[in-house]
Amino acid sequence: MSRIGKKPVVIPNGVTVSMVGNLIKVKGPKGELAESYLNKVAVKIENNEVLVTRDNDIAETRALHGLTRALIQNMVTGVTEGYTKILDIVGVGYKAEVKGTNLLLTIGYSHPIYFMPPEGITLATPTPTQIHISGYDKQLVGSVAAKIRSFRKPEPYKGKGIKYSTETVRRKAGKTAGK
Repeated sequence: MSRIGKKPVVIPNGVTVSMVGNLIKVKGPKGELAESYLNKVAVKIENNEVLVTRDNDIAETRALHGLTRALIQNMVTGVTEGYTKILDIVGVGYKAEVKGTNLLLTIGYSHPIYFMPPEGITLATPTPTQIHISGYDKQLVGSVAAKIRSFRKPEPYKGKGIKYSTETVRRKAGKTAGK
């Protein structure tokens, strides 16, 4: 039995979970999310809990069991608390600032980069070298963070670029001067 899949998802106060066919809708104070699941697992709502079960022990069904439960838990957490990713900018002259809702990045190119976030994502720059990405959809927050990081990935020699705050950049020694 899946260790993750067999745990029930507790529905907190202020959150409503509804099902229409194979579509689960979660609505809370921060927003509304919907996700579909496959017929290989069964989802039931009872006693302020969402239960995910499976009827066979095939490897694909076992994998979907835990995945479906984790996706439902991420939706419930997202509409109640939300998710945040923090990016750090490392490099002389590299900076970021929020203009309206858009992000203006100056990261060593001959031109500035303007990034327009999708609906449901808010960007903040408490310092010029830090970007806070927040929203209620975990997948979207991670996708936006990866997109912004892809503009200038950290390089291994000086560590310059955009990195996650929890990421450590493995440094290389570089060339040594010969005689």
